[in-house]
Amino acid sequence: MAMAKVNGVRLFYELDGTGEVPLVLVHGSWNSHQDWDLVVPNLTDEFRVLRYDRRGHSRSERPTGQGSVREDVADLAALIEHLELVPAWVVGNSFGASIALRLAGEHPDLLRGVIAHEPPLFSLLADNPTLSPIVADVQTKIRSVAERIASGDHAAATEQFVETVALGPGAWETLPPDFKHVLIENAPTYLDEANDPDALAFDLDWISGFSKPVLLTVGDQSPPTFAPVVTRLSGALPRAEVVTLAGAGHIPQATHPDTYVDVVTGFTCTRAA
Repeated sequence: MAMAKVNGVRLFYELDGTGEVPLVLVHGSWNSHQDWDLVVPNLTDEFRVLRYDRRGHSRSERPTGQGSVREDVADLAALIEHLELVPAWVVGNSFGASIALRLAGEHPDLLRGVIAHEPPLFSLLADNPTLSPIVADVQTKIRSVAERIASGDHAAATEQFVETVALGPGAWETLPPDFKHVLIENAPTYLDEANDPDALAFDLDWISGFSKPVLLTVGDQSPPTFAPVVTRLSGALPRAEVVTLAGAGHIPQATHPDTYVDVVTGFTCTRAA
């Protein structure tokens, strides 16, 4: 089991592949490095693929005290440097996409480019009179989930999050049992995210100077809050492209792995940093 100690925290990671180009995969809330299991085998010929458990998730250390997205960004930067993967492509899903975009603003020198799927940066929609009520409803649902986690009912909180925030009604029963177990196991770390005032915040000025290629993806079956976020981000990034994944939702690497691999390899192999 490979562990790296960065920023005082032990992080579990796996590094696979024979390719010369580093590709770093950053999982979203509740999840783990296993989120990428279905895509890694088809990426290792082209890339040297790093995936890891973010602090507080699964096999990585779970520090006491309030965590923050700033720590996640610092961990990602330190891990890329520690494993000598500079410059790397960074691919993030959901909250992992938020971390990847923050890294682009803070440490552009570490990156070849970014691929981000549906970052939940809902603060970007606060000034939209049509969407702000939808965002407020999502935030209310997140607070309700956080309260249930704090009460100790992790299983019910996880199901509630999947059904009301991330994937939609009926989705919980479609998930494999081992995937459900991972989500429930990592519920306490989501409480940190829910209580972090910076978790969903973002300033477009942070990335307006990022001159390397960025691919923003969105699923046409995802909740309606994500596509407008992607639109706002694409307008701020000088070299952003947007791809809509037909039939996919919030975790395309799990539901449409072949399509997702094609999108990732097609973009990274034809764009020079």
